[in-house]
Amino acid sequence: MINLYEVAETNKMITKENLDVRTITLGISLLDCIDSDLEKLKDNIYTKIYEAAKDLVRTGDEIAREFGIPIVNKRISVTPIALIGSAACKNEAHFAELAQTLDKVAKDVGVNFIGGYSALVSKGMTTAEELLIRSIPLALSTTERVCSSVNLGSTKTGINMDAVKLMGEVILSTAVATKEKDSLGCAKLVVFCNAPDDNPFMAGAFHGVTEADKIINVGVSGPGVVKTALEKVRGENFELLCETIKKTAFKVTRVGQLVAQEASARLHVPFGIVDLSLAPTPAVGDSVADILCEMGLEYAGAPGTTAALALLNDQVKKGGVMASSYVGGLSGAFIPVSEDQGMIHAVQAGALTLEKLEAMTCVCSVGLDMIAIPGDTKASTISGIIADEMAIGMVNQKTTAVRIIPVSGKGVGETVEFGGLLGYAPIMPVNPFSCEAFINRGGRIPAPIHSFKN
Repeated sequence: MINLYEVAETNKMITKENLDVRTITLGISLLDCIDSDLEKLKDNIYTKIYEAAKDLVRTGDEIAREFGIPIVNKRISVTPIALIGSAACKNEAHFAELAQTLDKVAKDVGVNFIGGYSALVSKGMTTAEELLIRSIPLALSTTERVCSSVNLGSTKTGINMDAVKLMGEVILSTAVATKEKDSLGCAKLVVFCNAPDDNPFMAGAFHGVTEADKIINVGVSGPGVVKTALEKVRGENFELLCETIKKTAFKVTRVGQLVAQEASARLHVPFGIVDLSLAPTPAVGDSVADILCEMGLEYAGAPGTTAALALLNDQVKKGGVMASSYVGGLSGAFIPVSEDQGMIHAVQAGALTLEKLEAMTCVCSVGLDMIAIPGDTKASTISGIIADEMAIGMVNQKTTAVRIIPVSGKGVGETVEFGGLLGYAPIMPVNPFSCEAFINRGGRIPAPIHSFKN
């Protein structure tokens, strides 16, 4: 039973501490849309998505208004398009036409983003999957709301280094194709190791083939709530620190559970998962880095940062799983540089480097996220950064990702402005030494020994 105190407490989190439901994401299977005729396939995709999602935005707005809970984004994820387009798409332009169809239906139903322009190639690439990957620069430069993701590795299969090499080239090409918008296309493109099937957050959301025909996934976020709670236990021991984070994560997740159940009932779509991630925004007071500082660090990136982030991530998960029986997606703490005011300050102060961020990804929920680097960075260097991150995910049996933005025409010391939730970022230096001979070897890095669990 919810009492008056809990109502007042939740209201305070929303009005003063930036608590929000970051997204309601409607996952839609497109497997029944497959056709060998491209025009028929495009019609099938548009019709299926429109019919499933036409009430999503209105329903989200109604729930937000009735419960007084901000719901920032309404989004759609679909079955990886490399699978859906394989029979009809004979070249890169054909796949880009599917991206444009996704973009049109996303605009028509009013969602912020649509994810699933994706390929899952952790062990190898089909012809269709390679075509989709090569079409990404064209697709993202001719659409506004489409997000793309590629899974390059897993603990079970190893790392597809041919795809890693290709993605370094594709990211650089996407940056050039969208250079008039400060290479914004790369902000809608992410590569994964161990990508989850039920992630509601962009740019990595897609509707896994193991999912139902339609599903509602909700992502909550409350870095400001956690920071405010920790202010009350400043200087106390780690036991009390952990308990405070855990209890706060429980409360935040209950809000997401409520919204998910309401959206599920009103849309007549099964409830999937709550992703209880701490996803920051550029707003002051809504920062994961500020939580780390509240724990006792001068800046994110100072010695002790990885330990503090590990503690935070673990307690968020422990609190969340007690609040909902269906926790999934990524769940934990995100560390996107451009979307977190505290991270930006740490980079500007010289406390946070690319190498320290990589160390932090060993214990956070995603990986190297929304990091701007010089536009003249070599494709092989980007592939090397990706390979390092895939290895962390593979060996540690966790999801890791890279969303990196080589900003065309800009270099270290300059700043790039993306706007909205994507924020702005100082361009960070990259290790200048070459890994080209390593990347050019080709083939696959095998799965680690501990992957054999059959």
